[in-house]
Amino acid sequence: MIGMKPAERKTHMQAKKKLQAPSVVILMGTFNGESYILEQLSSIARQTFDRWSLWASDDGSTDGTLEILHRFQAEQSPREIVVLKGPALGFAANFLSMVCNPLVVGDYYAYADQDDIWDADKLERAVRWLNEQDPDVPALYCSSTTLVDSNNKLLGQSPRYRRPAAFKNALVQSIASGNTMVFNQAARAALLAAGADVKVPAHDWWTYLVVSGVGGNVMFDPLPTLRYRQHGSNLIGAGVGWVARIRRLRGMFMSQTRHLHEQNLDALQRIRSLFPPHQIECWDAFAQARQGSIVNRLFALRRSGAYRQTRLSNFTLVLAAVLGKL
Repeated sequence: MIGMKPAERKTHMQAKKKLQAPSVVILMGTFNGESYILEQLSSIARQTFDRWSLWASDDGSTDGTLEILHRFQAEQSPREIVVLKGPALGFAANFLSMVCNPLVVGDYYAYADQDDIWDADKLERAVRWLNEQDPDVPALYCSSTTLVDSNNKLLGQSPRYRRPAAFKNALVQSIASGNTMVFNQAARAALLAAGADVKVPAHDWWTYLVVSGVGGNVMFDPLPTLRYRQHGSNLIGAGVGWVARIRRLRGMFMSQTRHLHEQNLDALQRIRSLFPPHQIECWDAFAQARQGSIVNRLFALRRSGAYRQTRLSNFTLVLAAVLGKL
C-alpha cells in the first residue's frame, strides 16, 4: 500500500476486509472457576460473531474447572479450543502469557474472565469498531459493564466516563475492565515488545497504558457488553461505590498506590522507544511529580496533564502528590 493516496488506501482496506471476516482469539484465564465458568462458556458459544477461537490458561485449578473446559472443547469441535497450563504467577502473568504466546494467532484478541456472562453481540460490536481502524495503528475496544451479584441479580452499571480515554488518564487510572477488552494485531505487537515477564499490577491496566502510550486508539463504549459478576472470589471487582473509594484512599495512605505506579513506570521502560515525543514528555513529567519538593511535585503533575475521570478522584490525585504518595 506504499504510495497509495489516503482514499485509495481506505478503499483497499475495505475490499480486503470483505474477502474474509476477521478472526477473534478469546484469551481466558482460569483458576478454580467451576461455580460460574459453564455459564460464561455458554455465553461465548451464543455470540452473534462466529469466527472466534478460545485459548484458556489454567493456573492450577483443583476443582472441576478443567473438566468443564475439556467438555466444552469436545462439544465445540472442530472449533479451536485450546487449554494450557498457566505460569502460576498470578492473574496478570497468566493473561500476558497468552498474549505473548507465539502459537496464539488471530486478527483480534479478547480477554475473558471465567465468571462473567457476555452479551450475545459483545464480540460483534467490538469487531465492528476495530474494522474501521487502520490495522497498522494499535487499537483497543473496551466498554462499561452491567454489574450483577453471584446469582446474576442486577446490582447496577459501571461508571460511564466522560473524559477521553488517553495516556494521560492511563498513567493514573485504569478505566476499563479487562473482560471487556478486544484489541488488534498492532496493539498485540506493542504488548509483545514489552514481553510476558513484565511485573505489572493488572493486565488490563497495562494494556490500556501500552496502547494509549504508543499512540494507539482507545474506544470506551458507554453501553455495557457483559454482565460482570461481583462475588467473594473476585480478585479485583468493579471498583465502584463508596467502599471502593475508601479502599483506594487507604491504599494511597499506605503507599500501595505509589507501588502500583512504580511497577507500571518501570515496565514501560521496556518500550520507551515506541512512544511518540509528546507521550514521553507527559510520562517524564509524571515521574517528576513523584519526587522532589511539594511545589515541584505539584508543578510537574500539572505539566504532565495526568487526570482521573471525576473531580473527587482528581482531588485525591493532587492530595497524593502533596503527600508524596503518587
